[in-house]
Amino acid sequence: MKIILKNEVQKLGKTGEIVQVKNGHARNFLIPKGLAVEATSANLNQLEQEKKKRSQQLLAERQKAEELIARIQGLSINVTAETYEEDKLYGSISPSEIKRALEAEGVKVDKNHIVIDEPIKTLGIFDCIIKPHPEVQTKIKVWVVKK
Repeated sequence: MKIILKNEVQKLGKTGEIVQVKNGHARNFLIPKGLAVEATSANLNQLEQEKKKRSQQLLAERQKAEELIARIQGLSINVTAETYEEDKLYGSISPSEIKRALEAEGVKVDKNHIVIDEPIKTLGIFDCIIKPHPEVQTKIKVWVVKK
């Protein structure tokens, strides 16, 4: 029996894939649990419409990410931190602190989109990657200074 997967099923396929399974497996497990639907022409048409809608959403998200990157490309931000006498930080600079510094500059970025290579634990200048979309990213300079 051919079915369309509504959710990812381990060892079977990903969401939206059309797969061939045994009748009993489809009727007794996949369809009742809402993991799949039978591959009828109506369901195939609905799948195509959902794919088009999803691709338009992805395109819109990418354009939004590119606009954000254009605004912050080459930006330098200052982050202040408490230090010991030897210019070592009490803790480390986290993505949420970088997010707050970006918001002070008028740029809204999700903290999950901020990538730091290694924890920032000293004063200085560091490169930080802003990645709002899997295909779009840029680097910014983070200046860590004494409070």
